[in-house]
Amino acid sequence: MYLVSARDMLVKAKAGHYAVGQFNINNLEWTKAILLTAEELKSPVILGVSEGAGKYMGGYNAVVGMVNGLLKDLKISVPVALHLDHGSFEGCYKCLEAGFSSIMFDGSHYPIDENVAKTTELVASAHKMGVSIEAEVGSIGGEEDGVVGMGECADPDECKRIADLGVDFLAAGIGNIHGVYPENWQGLSFDTLDAIQKKTGILPLVLHGGTGIPADMIKKAIDLGVSKINVNTECQLSFAAATREYFEAGKDKSGKGFDPRKVLAPGFEAIKATVKEKMELFGSVGKAE
Repeated sequence: MYLVSARDMLVKAKAGHYAVGQFNINNLEWTKAILLTAEELKSPVILGVSEGAGKYMGGYNAVVGMVNGLLKDLKISVPVALHLDHGSFEGCYKCLEAGFSSIMFDGSHYPIDENVAKTTELVASAHKMGVSIEAEVGSIGGEEDGVVGMGECADPDECKRIADLGVDFLAAGIGNIHGVYPENWQGLSFDTLDAIQKKTGILPLVLHGGTGIPADMIKKAIDLGVSKINVNTECQLSFAAATREYFEAGKDKSGKGFDPRKVLAPGFEAIKATVKEKMELFGSVGKAE
């Protein structure tokens, strides 16, 4: 199995009223857990890599080598895209060179004209290589790799302007944030989402910050055209909780409990459980068959 562009899987998701999960990867355990769950549930999947996580794993070539090796050795048959998450202009080019099958250019912090110019150039470069591209309008709130935003709502006209450049899917701020949602969070702005959907038509829309959004809101967002939902924090929290439990139970002191394969096993299973729960909620189970 080879990496594929995320375009076709998201066009199908939009038409079928379900969403494909983007699950961010941080190491081998993360990647293996997500791929095995996708295979087991026959769900298409997108592996997200932030620039910080790419650096942590040794670089983009190392990430591509690891993912391609796992696809082959684990005999993964479902569609898998390897996607740069919140990429800088330079980061997008590095990932194209390394062999990513999908990229996101986050030009939301540039003035709209500069965002348009840079996105236009990257659309041409990505499409020439058969790689899908996501763009962002209106900064997504919260913190991701040190980037902090407040959960703004995108301007539907600006969304249309970026959509018309030929991007394959669009992330638009609708009050969503990265990380854990505060207690005073106002919820998603479905009016904004509806207005964006009306302007952008069949273009698949992306919901960042999928952790902690209530299930009914997720389902409504999918009905209104969201075809890709990003999950990262939730996997990190479940991994951390399972790992903490292992140490607090003193399992590392028993037998060869200090072996990293044993230490990381509960966290690995916790990620699988979280990914399964999300794929069921998003409606992507069985859609790879």
